[in-house]
Amino acid sequence: MNRKKSRELTMKLLFQMTINKEKSSNIIMSLKENAVGEEKNSAEYNQEEFYGEKISDLKDLDTQYIIRVLKGIEENKNTIDKEIEKYLRKWKLDRLSKVDVAILRICTYEFLYENSIPEKVSINEAIELAKKYSSDKSASFINGVLGNMIREK
Repeated sequence: MNRKKSRELTMKLLFQMTINKEKSSNIIMSLKENAVGEEKNSAEYNQEEFYGEKISDLKDLDTQYIIRVLKGIEENKNTIDKEIEKYLRKWKLDRLSKVDVAILRICTYEFLYENSIPEKVSINEAIELAKKYSSDKSASFINGVLGNMIREK
């Protein structure tokens, strides 16, 4: 079970949900089909991908975490977004990049609803995702927003 890779895939799926205005149930159904689908010819199976992850590697991911977070963000989107907006200085959520919003939503969801995940781990992972998938300044921006969020708790 690889939580870092699971969080990365969650961010990609959440980004897709945001861009395409999709429901989590559609994304989750596709994830389940690919994660537990029937074995294919090994050569073909190793070549196929699901959002940049080899389908054969999906077994190593924490699909329960991915499903829980996607559903949780969808069900609690207003609460999560209000929490994020409290700590955006001179910014509005709809002006941020969709990748940054996805990262902030995942981390804020973890702060509010996933008590077993240490806040510093969530922030570290959010910063790493921002460095990999967003602009140069996003990592420090996300760090500032999330840092303020946990300081003022």
